[in-house]
This record gives sequence, C-alpha cells and structure tokens, in this order.
Amino acid sequence: MITLIGTGHVFNLTQPLLSVFDEKQPNIICVELDKQRFNALMLKQSDPEAYKKMNKNVPALYKLLARFQEGMANEYGVTAGAEMLTSINYARSHQLPIAFIDMNAQRLFTRMLKTMSFSEKIKLMFTGFGGLFVSKKRVEKELKNFEKNFDTYIEQIGKKFPTLKRVLIDERNLYMVQQLAVANEQHEKVIAVVGDGHIPGIRRLLEDKELDFETIRLSELRDIKTPESDSSTASFSMEYEEL
Repeated sequence: MITLIGTGHVFNLTQPLLSVFDEKQPNIICVELDKQRFNALMLKQSDPEAYKKMNKNVPALYKLLARFQEGMANEYGVTAGAEMLTSINYARSHQLPIAFIDMNAQRLFTRMLKTMSFSEKIKLMFTGFGGLFVSKKRVEKELKNFEKNFDTYIEQIGKKFPTLKRVLIDERNLYMVQQLAVANEQHEKVIAVVGDGHIPGIRRLLEDKELDFETIRLSELRDIKTPESDSSTASFSMEYEEL
C-alpha cells in the first residue's frame, strides 16, 4: 500500500507529517529528492558557507527559483525543504530505509534549458523574478485556486511553458512512479512525500499500474492539528535504499 503525501516546500508541515507517519507506521519513506539534492540539503544545515560555495555554478534561473522558495519559506517561519528534512529525520529516528525517488534535478534543469526556446526562457525568467515579490496572502489564494482547478493550471503551464511541463512535471512523475512501484514490491507500507503538484499526475499513473494507494493532499495535511513533538530530532543510523 502506497500513501502519497502532498507537501509544499515553503510550509511548516513538521507536526502534521509526524502525525501521519506515526499513524501509518511505514516500512519505508520515499522522498522527492535525488542524492545530490539530499547532500545539498544536509550541507545547508551543517555548513551554510560551504553550501553557498557549492551553489555558485548552478544555472542563474535555478538560483532565482530557489530564492523565491527561500523567501516564501521565511514567510512561514521555516527553511525551504523543511518537510523533506522532517521525513528524513523521522526515518533516521525510527531506523527506516529511505528512498530518493526523484531524478537528478540539476541535470534535468540543464537539459530543460538546452531544449527550451528563447521566448520560453524569457517568460520563465520574468515569472521567476516576479515571484520574488509575491506575498504570503497571494500564495494562499493561488494555492486554493490551484487545488480547485488543477487541470486548468496544468493546461495553462503546458501552453506557456511546454518544455518545463514535459521535463519537470511529466518526466519526473513517470520516473517517481517507477520508483514507487519497486518500493511497493519490496515493502508492505510505503509513504511517499512529494510536492502536491505532482499528486494528480502520479495518481493517474498509479491507477494505470493498478497499484493500491491513498492520497493526503497539502490542504488536508495543513488542517491536521497535532501537539508539539520532538520525534523528528532523534538521531540514529540511516539506511539508504537504492530502488
């Protein structure tokens, strides 16, 4: 059984995630990360200066979008990717294997930019730059509209940014489902923590494969009220699972 949990990289979801993990008692936790992003996330926590130096060579547009995420995360009192750290720390504290089910983000982004038309790059750059000035209130409003009209949003993205949709959404969805299918063969209870925007696409692909799954969307996750807990801070050895 696969439990898909839709998250947002800029929200404080620690307690709701811990509550779901405790309830579901998974045998493995899968996260929307590749090994390179995992290592970068760990380095960011342990040595911010080294992390900044490492990021000097990443594409400018990649940096711009990352700055938008960081800015919004600060609005919610967390760092971008905090939900992935929560998932990783839970696996560590409960001695669970963790699987990195995403494609290599930097290679994917580089390939996308190489195949993207000039006009699409310009539109994406202006969209990313404009995102630096989006308010928390605007994000909340857009999130509600997104959840109600997902298909319309994806259609609009496909028209405005066809290369981005194909590479960053469709290809990754297919890859992650392939990884989840393998995890499902090896473990009775699988939890997958992915961006909420990937949930509808992944769900359709899992249905095509006739795999048993359930979903917890971001809106449901944010509505979970839980007491304070320090479950995510315990430290044990971690087993990494190659799928």
